[in-house]
Amino acid sequence: MSYLIYEKARKLGEKAYREAVSHGKSPYLPVLDEMIGREDIRGEVNLGLVNIPLERVVGTATSGRTTAFAQNFMPILDMKTEFGVKWTKLCEAQMTEGIRDPIKVYEYLNYYYVVEGNKRVSVLKYFGADSIPAMVTRKVPRLTDDPEIRKYYAFMDFYRETGVNYIWFSREEGFRNLIQAVGGGKTDEASAENANDRESAAEKPQVSGIDGGADAEKKGIEADTVKRTYGQSMEDAVTGMRDGTERIWSEDTCLTVKSVYYRFQKVFREKGGGRFTGVTTGDAFLAAVRMESLDKLEEMSDDEMKAMVTGMWEEFQLLNNHAEPVEVALDPPEEKKNIFSMIFPTYSASKPLTAVFLYDLDPSVSDWTFGHELGRNHVKETFGDIIRTLRVVTDDTGETAQEIMEDLIEKEGADVIFTTTANFINASLKCAVKHPEVRILNCSLNTSHRYIRTYAARLFEAKFLSGVIAGALSKEGKLGYLADHPIFGVTAEINAFALGAKMVRPDATVKLCWTTLKEGSLRSEIQRELIAEGVDFVSDQDMIAPIRSSRKFGLYRLGDEEPVNFAMPLYNWGVFYEHILRMILSGAWNSADASDASKAINYWWGLSAGVIDIILSEKIPPETRRLVDLMRQQIIDDRLKTFEGPIRDNTGKLICPEGKFLVADDIIRIDWLAENVIGSIPPLSALKETARHLVEMKGVMHEDKDIDPGKDIDKETTKEKDSKNEDTGDC
Repeated sequence: MSYLIYEKARKLGEKAYREAVSHGKSPYLPVLDEMIGREDIRGEVNLGLVNIPLERVVGTATSGRTTAFAQNFMPILDMKTEFGVKWTKLCEAQMTEGIRDPIKVYEYLNYYYVVEGNKRVSVLKYFGADSIPAMVTRKVPRLTDDPEIRKYYAFMDFYRETGVNYIWFSREEGFRNLIQAVGGGKTDEASAENANDRESAAEKPQVSGIDGGADAEKKGIEADTVKRTYGQSMEDAVTGMRDGTERIWSEDTCLTVKSVYYRFQKVFREKGGGRFTGVTTGDAFLAAVRMESLDKLEEMSDDEMKAMVTGMWEEFQLLNNHAEPVEVALDPPEEKKNIFSMIFPTYSASKPLTAVFLYDLDPSVSDWTFGHELGRNHVKETFGDIIRTLRVVTDDTGETAQEIMEDLIEKEGADVIFTTTANFINASLKCAVKHPEVRILNCSLNTSHRYIRTYAARLFEAKFLSGVIAGALSKEGKLGYLADHPIFGVTAEINAFALGAKMVRPDATVKLCWTTLKEGSLRSEIQRELIAEGVDFVSDQDMIAPIRSSRKFGLYRLGDEEPVNFAMPLYNWGVFYEHILRMILSGAWNSADASDASKAINYWWGLSAGVIDIILSEKIPPETRRLVDLMRQQIIDDRLKTFEGPIRDNTGKLICPEGKFLVADDIIRIDWLAENVIGSIPPLSALKETARHLVEMKGVMHEDKDIDPGKDIDKETTKEKDSKNEDTGDC
């Protein structure tokens, strides 16, 4: 029997050999010694006896035995050789009692290269085993800006804290995100340092083979002062096996993760997940855990797991498209009439379309939900009996919100659901996967989910005009800006205000104050501090709730008495909802989707669509009003770019050169502050608990970034954009 198995394994090896040769690749196993040199390695660490995933055993340490195997570890030598005889004996051992003797390997970048035990690996791979015991020596690469090296350092953190080595992600943040999704992980306060901060530490690591000095400095890394993400020395970070190492997952949690992961992996690959090139099984698993929770995945039967994977397939396809997973629609789609819908309308006064508006706060106490409630009222007035609207308020944004949405679909026949805050994003997604027949839209920015559409408004355009007014009217050019959450969109609004002020008054400065800081002052105290610093104009919340009488909203002038309002940026959510509902009524919903089926769509409309505007006070001098009206029309006509270079951040680094401008994708992802802004973007740890949930999902947190926020727009990415946008002048 073992001889027959050897021949089958050899045929697999010969097939892999021929395919490699036909594609101009080496047909043999990769050899670690030929891939890296001493200068690439910072040191070696003995991890001891570890169960390693067989799929990540990819080569040999030296060239001694490489020609005996094809690149898939299947044998290619004749069965009558000494090699063939030993292989068949190991095969018999595996079939009778199982191979138990550990092999010896080097680990490099989470791949394993065999020092001793190539034939054992070959036999177990043939039988489809998941793992093999091994004595592991880790080769630690020098820390550089190479994304793969940075990802590996993130993996070393993850491994040290969980002991898990079989899950891999396409991006470094995946490891931390899984810890957060499963639970039991440390907070962002503990993990505030990212890979850029790993270059400084308080102690020199005692790891064999480590060398530093001038050679390390040439690479921009101080090899003897590397500090890990969570403040550990390098030795602690890279071993993950020290006595007393504190694991953040219990043994039961680790066993559950392993069991659920391998079940998920089997279903995912059977469905075709192995063909994805831009998404790993780990990426897909993380998406599933976020969607359903680890506990629910554990409780699923095999059939339920298959149904879940099938239901999420478009999400996985979206993950596979790492380049630009979100298609941003800057204007409403051209209204198209569907002849069939006109002759046989789906909705009528006797059978109205049911539109649900889900709020997390009552409109009477929240300026944000009050704006959306005005939008709902606009829908009622515009469409009459043909659309039935329902308003639902819940402060629970998790399972309860999902249950409410499903109940509305089942009992009220909801056709479209608008969830009006990013806090509802997960509930919206879960409900959409289960009810693809219902249109669900979530009010958030830069969110990539294929099953729901997202929407936001380009309020930064109105903030820019507000900044122009403040800069023109301020006595000293000292302005203030009160912001709540450091999330995407808000940072664009802050910078637009600052750039608008600078356009009319080059010496204008903007003092930025966050109202959600854990150790921050009350709004009234902040305003007194601003007055003491000579600030005379402040940009504050865009609208006030009906129950409040304060005039501290929009752009106002500070003084000893009541604030004097000069302008108010305004959301016209009713205009947005009218556009969306007309698309549905006319049968144009599908044609208004993303042009690429592998992308999500985000509606991001502004002044040109009438979704935002700015109300001007009569107190503004006529000359300034004319200037603002002119600029407003130029923005609508796309002749004035709000973010046009030269733009520098407040560290002095170039963001956009002269003659260029930021395009929508750049503006959405703004994680810097303009050079005339006095302040910074706070870390998650500095915020109040009430602000953390939203910021965790949509926050501008520098510890999550892959690239230094202040790097000049240069190098390959910008060169490519510049050449692509030569005619338009985009950055």
